[in-house]
Amino acid sequence: MAIFKRLRDLTMSNINSIIDKAEDPIKMTDQYIRDMTEDLEDAEKAVAAQIAIEKKFKQLFEEQQALVEKRTQQAQTAAQAQNVDLARRALEEKKTAEQKMTEYKASYDQNKAAADNLRNKLEEMRKQLTEMKNKRETLVARYNAAKAQTEINKAMQGFSTDSASSGMKRMEEKMMAMEAQAEASNEMSSKGKSLDDEFENLGKDQAVEDELAALMKQYEKK
Repeated sequence: MAIFKRLRDLTMSNINSIIDKAEDPIKMTDQYIRDMTEDLEDAEKAVAAQIAIEKKFKQLFEEQQALVEKRTQQAQTAAQAQNVDLARRALEEKKTAEQKMTEYKASYDQNKAAADNLRNKLEEMRKQLTEMKNKRETLVARYNAAKAQTEINKAMQGFSTDSASSGMKRMEEKMMAMEAQAEASNEMSSKGKSLDDEFENLGKDQAVEDELAALMKQYEKK
């Protein structure tokens, strides 16, 4: 049946192969899920129709079976009453009912087998659809991880260890130049002091030394 074409053609191995070649595996997977869902809905309708036919022939068979039993009992009752004509008519209708019963039984068996076959295929389609949905979750995780890795790799393409090292070396050289400039500026500031300033500082240093000597003498051991 056409509605089971995807079950025959789109096996999981074929689907995996197609997804591996797809530019966007998530979109491809979603499309297959939609297609399989539509096929599953069609299959469910077909199975329901086949089951209805199966039940119809079962009902017809059971009706004729019940009629055969009824006419058999009626023929026996007529025979016991010595009513030959009534017994004959009961047996004639019994024979006709038996023929119909046999035909309906054959049709019922045939349609039941077809319905059972469709039920099995329908169950297989449901399993494949469930597998596809589960596979989609795995694909989404793998796809997002690969996409993130690709973005990181692109970002790192513009980042060079050599350029960073060179930049750091330039900063160190610039800092050394600034420190040298500050030291030179300090030396120039010292050289710019007047003679009076130097003698004043000298006097300050001497006052500290005198105070220190007096303090030490105070605590000398006698």
